[in-house]
Amino acid sequence: MKTKRIFVGIFGRSNKGKSSLINAIANQDVAIVSQNAGTTTDPVKKSIEIFGIGPVVFVDTAGIDDTTDLGEKRIAKTKQILQGVDVAIILIADNQFGDYEQNIIDKTREYDIPFLIVHNKSDIMPLDHELRAELSTFQIPIIETDSINRTGIDLLINALVQITPPTVYAASTLIGDIISEGDFVALVMPQDSEAPEGRLILPEVQLIRDVLDNYAFAIGMQPQQLSNYLKYQTPKLVITDSQVFKHVAEIVPRQIPITSFSIILARSKGNFENYLKGTPFISQLKDGDKVLTLESCTHPTSCEDIGRHKLPDLIRQFTGKQIDFEMVSSLSPLPDNLQDYAMAIQCGACMVTAKQVSLRIRELTRKNIPVSNYGMSLAYLNGIFERAVEIFR
Repeated sequence: MKTKRIFVGIFGRSNKGKSSLINAIANQDVAIVSQNAGTTTDPVKKSIEIFGIGPVVFVDTAGIDDTTDLGEKRIAKTKQILQGVDVAIILIADNQFGDYEQNIIDKTREYDIPFLIVHNKSDIMPLDHELRAELSTFQIPIIETDSINRTGIDLLINALVQITPPTVYAASTLIGDIISEGDFVALVMPQDSEAPEGRLILPEVQLIRDVLDNYAFAIGMQPQQLSNYLKYQTPKLVITDSQVFKHVAEIVPRQIPITSFSIILARSKGNFENYLKGTPFISQLKDGDKVLTLESCTHPTSCEDIGRHKLPDLIRQFTGKQIDFEMVSSLSPLPDNLQDYAMAIQCGACMVTAKQVSLRIRELTRKNIPVSNYGMSLAYLNGIFERAVEIFR
């Protein structure tokens, strides 16, 4: 699954061997190699299984020293990629190390990303003693490689295994701490116009798998089937699509816990306490306030879209205020004028990693902007916020 993979970004100047290095790691020609600067334009990704970690996605990025107009756009994209990786490889060659590399290292430290320094083309020019002494001050592994002959690649992979935090790849569970073997979990999954044709959405698939992994029973149904189901069985937990929160809460007896797919995913991605704290701010919104909605995927929209239509309409109705909403989709950069927003609401983030979500939320909380989650906001607007998060407290 995409969000369970480790992302390793390779960053460096043009023509220092980034593409050759990713080819050497994969032991096949994945990226185009050329002596011409700027050959790598958009990031190239290659998935590789690494023993000791699991599936790893290596991301080959454009040169960080391209000074052309187009190059500046490529560099901006490279910096955006940096925010989404779990580990960074800073690649140098020809004993060159300067502001370009230092800026990337500064960013990795700002984003709490572990990194390695790799001196490539060491067969042509080994790392000199003076530069080695300078780089040793970073107190991180420095690997010498020759990507053409694959020299040093095993050392590089071993170093990656050592510095990759286990928390980003170790097996985890969504609700394994809540349910037990043999429990019944009811999954309420409306199949409206926002549902993909012929398949379930990712959060639904993830929850079904997690219930099965914990040797419990996953019982899926449409909202209109819920009442009849409850006549014959009392589930340990009811998980619902946030859009039908009110309907589900009215049907399910108070002693049965209910929550939503979005809330469970928010908990698994971190920032849960920030969402708990920020959600009630909805009641404090005023006329003219701007709310930023953050959606981590890109998809066709309809009048049933939560972030673009349902949530804004419900918030305006709940508060009785004229509030403006702006959407940032996928992993597009946040607006520069964050201070102009009264609050932000993040989707369940099923399509992105915990690191990518955390960096976004950190930008907002650093500016003291309250943040919520789609599921928590919908629960709050329907008057069942405490009930929806009660099982996690």
